[in-house]
Amino acid sequence: MKFAGIDIGSRTIELVVVDDQGEITDSLQTDTGFDPMTNAKQLVSKIGYDHIIATGYGRNLFEISFDTPTVTEIKAHAKGARKYFPDAKTILDIGGQDSKAISMLDDGRVRQFEMNDRCAAGTGKFMEIMAKTLGFDIENFGKEALLAEDKLCISSMCTVFAESEVTSLIAKGHNPQEIALGLHTSVMSRMVGMINRVSRHGAIVFTGGVAKNRCIQKLLAEKSGREVIVPEDPQLIGALGAALLARETL
Repeated sequence: MKFAGIDIGSRTIELVVVDDQGEITDSLQTDTGFDPMTNAKQLVSKIGYDHIIATGYGRNLFEISFDTPTVTEIKAHAKGARKYFPDAKTILDIGGQDSKAISMLDDGRVRQFEMNDRCAAGTGKFMEIMAKTLGFDIENFGKEALLAEDKLCISSMCTVFAESEVTSLIAKGHNPQEIALGLHTSVMSRMVGMINRVSRHGAIVFTGGVAKNRCIQKLLAEKSGREVIVPEDPQLIGALGAALLARETL
C-alpha cells in the first residue's frame, strides 16, 4: 500500500508518498500560488496512494475538498524529524509565514511548542523580501551574508519597517553583505529565544525551506551553543510526517 502526506504551506506545497515500511517512494513540490486547492489537486493527481493526510495552513480546505483527515504541522514535523533522527528532542521549523519551536518526549510525542505566527519576522517570506530589497536571489542570500566582514545592527524586525531601514542603509552606502548578515543575526536571535523557551539542551533538528540557508544554520549553532542537524530535504519533513501518520492510522 501507499500512504501520502501533503503539506500545504503559505509559499509551497509538498507531497510525499511512503510504502508499507515507511520509506519514501515519491515526492513532489509546487508553489502554493493564489489557488492552493487547484495546485494541490494537480499535485495529487500525479501520484497513486491508498490513504492521505494533509497538514499545513491549507489542510482544512484540503479536508473539505478530499474528505480526508488532517494533522497539525506540529505533529507532522515531530513525526517526520523522528523518522531520520530517532533521538531528536528539539525541532525548529521556519516556514513561509510562521516559525515553530518544538520539544518532544522520549517516545516522540510533542511536549511543548511555541509559534511565531503573528509577525512575519524570521519567516521565509521575511527573508525573501529582505533578499529582494538588497538585490540578492533568495537562494544566495545566506551565502552573501557569510561573505560579510562585519555586520550592521538591524533594529526593526517588522517586515515593513525592516525593509525601510534596509533601504535607508543602502542609500547611505553601506555594504549589502553586511546588511544581510545583520538581518540574519537579528532573525536568529529571535529564533533562539523561542527555542530556549521550549528546550535548552540537545541537538536541534532544523526543518523547513529556510533550513537550507547556510548562514542561518551557522548562526543557529553559534547562538544556541547546540548541534544543528539539517535533513537532506528539510522542506519535505512536514509532508513526510503526515505520510507516516497516514500509514499508522490505516
